[in-house]
Amino acid sequence: MIPLVVPELAGNEARYLQECVTSGYVSSAGPFVGRFEREFAAQLGAEHAVACASGTAALHVALRLLGAGPGKLVAVSDFTFIASANAISYTGADMLLVDSEPRTWNMDTELLHDEVVRRARNGGRLPDVIEIVHVLGHPADVEPLLELRNRFGIPIVEDAAESLGASWKPGPQVGTVGDIGCFSFNGNKLITTGGGGMMVTGDVVIAAQARHLINQAKAAEDQYIHDTVGYNYRLANTSAALGVAQLERLADIRRAKARIASRYASWLRDLPVSRPPHAEWAEPSYWLYSVLLDDPRDELDDVVAAGVDSGVQFRRLWPPIHRQAPYEEAERLGGGVAERIYGRGLSLPSSAGLTENEQYATCTKLRSILNSPIIKNMGANAR
Repeated sequence: MIPLVVPELAGNEARYLQECVTSGYVSSAGPFVGRFEREFAAQLGAEHAVACASGTAALHVALRLLGAGPGKLVAVSDFTFIASANAISYTGADMLLVDSEPRTWNMDTELLHDEVVRRARNGGRLPDVIEIVHVLGHPADVEPLLELRNRFGIPIVEDAAESLGASWKPGPQVGTVGDIGCFSFNGNKLITTGGGGMMVTGDVVIAAQARHLINQAKAAEDQYIHDTVGYNYRLANTSAALGVAQLERLADIRRAKARIASRYASWLRDLPVSRPPHAEWAEPSYWLYSVLLDDPRDELDDVVAAGVDSGVQFRRLWPPIHRQAPYEEAERLGGGVAERIYGRGLSLPSSAGLTENEQYATCTKLRSILNSPIIKNMGANAR
C-alpha cells in the first residue's frame, strides 16, 4: 500500500529520544521542551513559542486568551477539519461559519469583511474573534481580516496546523501575522512529535498566560495552588525531542513536498482534475496534495475504494463544518464553494519520503480508475 502520508524519521530522532531515556526526563520537564520552543520561534521569526499537547489544545487556549467564551461569537472557516470548530465549542462560544473562496479554498475573507462592516453599520452582532485556517498548506488572504482588526479591534487566531513553513511572498510565514498562531505536530503533519502543538505570538503577556493555562494554572511551582481553571496541555520532553529532530530537517521536507507537487502537476495534466491552489502571492507547504475532479461525481467513495484495492490510499476532503452533526445549526455565510470542494476533492499520497516510482504508480492507478467504464458512467450520470 502506498499510504496517504506518513512521517519521515530519518534524522536525530532516535538519538534524542535515547537522551531522554538516559536522563530520565521523559515527561513535561526536560531540556528538549524549551529547546523546541526556542528553535521553532526562530524558524518562524516569532518572538515567543509555547509547546502544548496538540494543535487542538493550542487553538483552545489561544481562543480563550483572546476572549472567546459563552456569549461570544467566533468566525471560522466552514471548510476545515472539525478540530477548528471543536476548539471554539470548548470555550462555550457561538460560531459563524464562513464559506471558502475558490482561489485558495480558504475562508472568503472579503465576504466576512463586508458582512462585518454591514453588521456594524446596522447594529448587528460582530465576531469577537476570527479564527482563520490556512487550509491544506496554502496561506489565506488575511488582508481583509487585518483591516477588521484595525477598524473594530477583532483579534485573530491563525490555525496553521497544516501549513508549517508556508508563507506570503514577499512576506512572513503563516502563524505570525495574527495575535496567536497555532500549529499541529500530529503524525501526518510536515513535522511530527507523535502528537503535539505549538502557539506562537509576539506578545510576552499572552505567552506567559498560555504557559500558565497549559500547566493547570499552577500559581506556584512548589505548591498545589491554582488561580483559575487550567488544563493539562503540556508537551512531554520525549515529544519535544522528536520535534527538535524533525525541525532540523524541515527544509529538506519542504523541498521534498515541492518536488512531489511539481511531479503531480506534470503527470496529472492530461486528467480531468484541477490542481490544488497556488496563488501568485503565496508559497504553499503542500501538506496534502489535493485535486478537484473537473466534473461533479457521486462516486468519490468508489474512487477511494478502488485505490485501496489497487494499493494506493486516496482520501476525500472533509465535509464542511455545517454538515457535521454538532454544528448543523451554526450560523453561516454562504457554503456553496465549500460544498463544491468537498464534492469534488481528493487527496493523493503526499509523504515526504514518497519515491518517484511510487508517485508514478499513484498517477497511473488514478488514471486507470478515472478512465474505468464504471467510474466514467457514474460521472456521466452525475452530470
